[in-house]
This record gives sequence, C-alpha cells and structure tokens, in this order.
Amino acid sequence: MKEPINLLSKFDLFSEHWSPKVVAEMNDYQFKLVKLKGSFIRHDHKDTDEVFIVIEGSMSIELSDTTVNLNQGEMLVVPRGELHRPFAAEECKVLLVEPRGVVNTGDVDSEQTAVSDVWI
Repeated sequence: MKEPINLLSKFDLFSEHWSPKVVAEMNDYQFKLVKLKGSFIRHDHKDTDEVFIVIEGSMSIELSDTTVNLNQGEMLVVPRGELHRPFAAEECKVLLVEPRGVVNTGDVDSEQTAVSDVWI
C-alpha cells in the first residue's frame, strides 16, 4: 500500500463499539481501529502483548494491580498474559497493534467477542 491511511476518516466508516477493524498490516502485525464505550470484559492474551494508542477521547485500562488512564495521544503496552479490562465513559477512538488473528476477548467467549480480520 503506497497511499496514506487517514485514521480519522476510517473511523467514520463504522459505528459499533468493541469491534476492531483492520486498516493495515506490517509483517505479521495488524493495525486495528476500534471505538470503545462502556466496559469490556476482563481478559488476557497469553501469547502476545497488546498496544492501545488513543487517537481521540480518553479511556482506562484496569490491570491486576492498578488502573491506567489514557488520554488522546497516549499509549500503553499491556504485556502478554496480563489480565486487563478496558473501559471508557464516553466514546473513545483507539488504534490497536497486535499480531494477525488475535481475538479481542482472548480465550474468553463472550457477546463482546468480535469477528477477527475485518478490514475497512
């Protein structure tokens, strides 16, 4: 792909929350956009770290021993195996970076489990 990807315009292409959309790949990693609002389930990813980059808004991630607050322009790497629960009081737009095929809820099957590898 030799064209720039406008992340903000890509966010305009979907409205659902907690359903990541792939916008690019680099090697075996995907760049996914997701809109967050409310609480997600507590889960982990046993085999990979997960990166949250806040594009617009603010969110929090509850970890096993603390809660990290993230604002626009901030990021957090959640280490593999770390139980975490993202949440956002108001809609928050986030860029996730994780390996191809990672399920948003880890090993937990939930109504919040999204279909993987959906491109926009």
